[in-house]
Order: sequence, then structure tokens, then C-alpha cells
Amino acid sequence: MLLVGITGGIGSGKSTVCKIFEVLSVPIYYADDRAKYLMHHDLNLVLALKDTFGTDIYKDGQLDRVLLASRVFADKEQLAKLNALVHPAVAQDTLAWQMAHSSVPYTLREAALLFETGSYQSLHKVIVVTAPLEVRIARVMGRDNVTEEQVRDRIANQWSEEQKVALADYIIANDGEAALIPQVLNIHNQLLQTTKAEG
Repeated sequence: MLLVGITGGIGSGKSTVCKIFEVLSVPIYYADDRAKYLMHHDLNLVLALKDTFGTDIYKDGQLDRVLLASRVFADKEQLAKLNALVHPAVAQDTLAWQMAHSSVPYTLREAALLFETGSYQSLHKVIVVTAPLEVRIARVMGRDNVTEEQVRDRIANQWSEEQKVALADYIIANDGEAALIPQVLNIHNQLLQTTKAEG
């Protein structure tokens, strides 16, 4: 089974592209969603987060994401501590998920910080979804009801699109002009050919 990653900067439209792959019956591991789940349900992780960032980040068993974000996103050292706790838990969860899907030709792992965390190194191929910066900013402002400055701050915490594209095996342009479905189908067929060749 091929392990394929899919990533792109915030607002690039990864989720839209993933929905097309899902229609093609490709199993997708949504790393960011699973991280949120584990931060509520993985007891060891919950205890480690409380120990590191204070017990008040959980209220009635629910993680106060706004409070946690206020403590880590302006402080690179604290953000590194958070990542050092969450990413190993997600990596372990990913392995269990991959074992459960070992009969398919390939799986997709969707993650915003695939390159930044180094997790791309455990994958066979990586797809990068791209979109012009102004398009991405407009999408996120509309989706999350945030200011342009807040979106630019988030973008600053990610690798540049150029850095990601340099390491990509496949690129999908999601600029609102190029049709997505033919691009996805092309990559899907290439991945199926690769698995047949290696099988």
C-alpha cells in the first residue's frame, strides 16, 4: 500500500480536493481532526497537556482551544512544546489507522503541517494543493470570520508555498480557474499505476 500525503497552505482548499478523492473511495486520515479528537480522548495526552499548559485549559472535560491558542501561538517555544506532545500521539494513531486500511492500493494523509512536522518523511508520495495568496486569504476570512491580519499571522507559521512545491510529487492548482476533478483523476490514476508497478 502506498502512503500518500496531501497538504497545502491554509485556504488552499485541501478539504475540497479530499472530498473528490473520497468519491473515488480513497480512505483519508484527517490528521488535524484526529489531533483534536486525541486532545479530548487520549488520556495520556490530556494529562501531559494539563501538566505543560495548566489544568485550566480543560473545562468540564472540554479543551478550551482559545485559551490554549493564546498561550502557544505567540510563543514559538510553547508552540514547539505543544507539537512535541500532540504529533507523537497522532503518529501512533496514524499507524493504527493505516493497519486497518492495509487492503487498499493507497491511502491519503491530510495535514496542514505535513512538511513542518517532518511527518512527510514517512510517506511514499506527497500532493500539494496550491492557490494564490490573495485567494487563500479571502477564503479563510470568509470561512473563519477573521481579519486579514489574523490570516497572515497563521500563514507566517507555515512553510511558504514555494518550499512545499519544491518537495511535492504532485501539484494540484486550486486557483478557482483550473478544473479540480481532471487534476485529481490524473493523480489518482498515476498512483494506481504506481501501486500496480510495485505490486
